[in-house]
Amino acid sequence: MLSVTEKQAIDHEIALVPYKKASVIEALKIVQQHRGWISDESVEEIAAYLEISPAEVDSVATFYNLIFRKPVGRHVILLCDSISCYVMGYPRLHKLLEDKLHIRMGGTTADNRFTLLPNVCLGCCDHAPALMIDKDLYRDVEPALLDDILKKYE
Repeated sequence: MLSVTEKQAIDHEIALVPYKKASVIEALKIVQQHRGWISDESVEEIAAYLEISPAEVDSVATFYNLIFRKPVGRHVILLCDSISCYVMGYPRLHKLLEDKLHIRMGGTTADNRFTLLPNVCLGCCDHAPALMIDKDLYRDVEPALLDDILKKYE
């Protein structure tokens, strides 16, 4: 069941749009903020609350890459793999992150601190390579900076 807090936040979003179902992405973001990810049960709860089908909710949830359909770590690292970032050092950062965190792309560290995910573009091609941890964007990332960046999330 959606919590009272989740329902109140979703109701606020519903009030801003002409149709209940137009608030589905916001409802997904609200539930994910409270639960960390969107389970199949969450999809069904949101669908029932918005009076739409679970398939409609799931189609939105699986379209957006920042809606997580499986559990993630406390901090999500999005490593940009656009052509600009690739040319400017993505392969080196990718390998270094996997080695430092002892995970593969898509994995979560044993202590559940980090999940490493690819991202097609972080919108800062002129400052490649880039990565984002939670809502913090890092541009012009050099391998020597990685330890200091990761320490911020201990």
